Amino acid sequence: MTSDPLLLAVDQGTSATKALLVDHTGAVVASASVPLSAAHPRPGWVEQSAEEIWQSVTQAVERCLAGHDPRRVAALGISSQRESCLLWERSGGRPLGPVLGWQDRRTASACAKLLAEGLGPAVRTTTGLPLDPMFSALKAQWLLDTHDPDRTRARRGELCLGTVDSWLLWRLSGQAAHVVEVGNASRTQLLDVRTRDWDERLLDLFDVPRAALPAIVASTGPFPAVRSLPGLMDRTPVGAVLGDSHAALFGHGVFAPGSVKVTYGTGSSVMGLITSPARAEQSPLCLTVAWDDGAPAYALEGNIRSSGATLRWLAGLFGTDEGALAARAAPDSAGVHLVPAFGGLGAPWWDNEATGLVSGLTFAAGLPELARAALESVAFQVEDVVAGFDTPDTPVTSLLADGGPSGNATLMQLQADVSGRELRRPHDHGMSALGAARLAGQSLGIFTKEDLSDAAGTADTYRPRWSSVERAQRLSAWHEAVSRASTTAPAPSGLAEAP
Repeated sequence: MTSDPLLLAVDQGTSATKALLVDHTGAVVASASVPLSAAHPRPGWVEQSAEEIWQSVTQAVERCLAGHDPRRVAALGISSQRESCLLWERSGGRPLGPVLGWQDRRTASACAKLLAEGLGPAVRTTTGLPLDPMFSALKAQWLLDTHDPDRTRARRGELCLGTVDSWLLWRLSGQAAHVVEVGNASRTQLLDVRTRDWDERLLDLFDVPRAALPAIVASTGPFPAVRSLPGLMDRTPVGAVLGDSHAALFGHGVFAPGSVKVTYGTGSSVMGLITSPARAEQSPLCLTVAWDDGAPAYALEGNIRSSGATLRWLAGLFGTDEGALAARAAPDSAGVHLVPAFGGLGAPWWDNEATGLVSGLTFAAGLPELARAALESVAFQVEDVVAGFDTPDTPVTSLLADGGPSGNATLMQLQADVSGRELRRPHDHGMSALGAARLAGQSLGIFTKEDLSDAAGTADTYRPRWSSVERAQRLSAWHEAVSRASTTAPAPSGLAEAP
């Protein structure tokens, strides 16, 4: 290697693949982004192309490294969309069918059948996750039912099932290794979250042969080295792999309970560390493996299905874009509430039958009030999840924001008002990619965890302005609107038990 080392991070997301080049001080020296498409062939179906995802990675890396000596790249870090699932042939690597996106709801009826059979509690106890179409297991079952209905090829090991990180590692290794990072594996609903191994009862339940699944490895590997990635030297090590939300939490330097990370995107992820998996037993939120960098770190998480997607939908309805929509938002929604249950409600309600609605309409309501209601729907949903982290012994003291919609100052102030907590939005963008780069750097000894804890950097700070009375009244009105959309009335606290 010549001169000081660089770290390359790839953040493979739903709408784009981003690449960042980070120096030994943690500063970003180059970046690139390649957009991705998604198809919606039927209502509730969300598909992407595995080959387009791979090409977006190669293009983002090549553009990011342009003008930089690839010999300086000490390691590659990867963050990826998580619950999305795909199937490919081990020999040759040909994808069978599309990538089923994490938002895909085609398995809702199969999920409802399992819930009706009373299997929800057992699945949640083992996996930490409520039985829901968002997670990979039902998607894996659908792909196998479609392309290998008798499971002959899967049992012979001719087919590979995997999440997006598995697919990228397969391609990066020159099709030499079928592996999955443990945090991503914990989102499949096939993993015993405490033993961190595939669970035979779940494999039987979803009819997924173990031979088709990847080997589970820690977040720092060992991973196969890079082969034939344009712009990058062969044998460059992969130093870290994380799910995108997990990477953002690591990037924020959260290594103990108390601060909660909110990643705003197409949907939103609210995540915070816990001291022990036992902390999740009475929580409506999901238990997940945040990362394993020598020892497993556990987190609670709530996933919101529609946040940025709500703004995109409403903007499209009025022939504008999200930025212009937010700029036209009124200071007050005038009693209008938008409950974005386009595909049911996620955490903490976990109500697949909930329906989207707009309530409180009067002749005084127009686009500005609807735009405000859309912004409020994001903030209210986030706060409903944050409330699930709050306990007397570990209160949530602050929120850490990242993701595209966090660039909207109106939304950030609204979130602080709704939550009644201070919110910090770091000036560093691309927190998922930064988290992957920082863990890769830690794995090589370039950074220590102490360095990363002190690397928060500058941030915009938003402090709540609403009184506690106003906050309680507005949350109550929001929960009343949610109760109209939901098939089950919310609990008085605003939280519902997960199935």
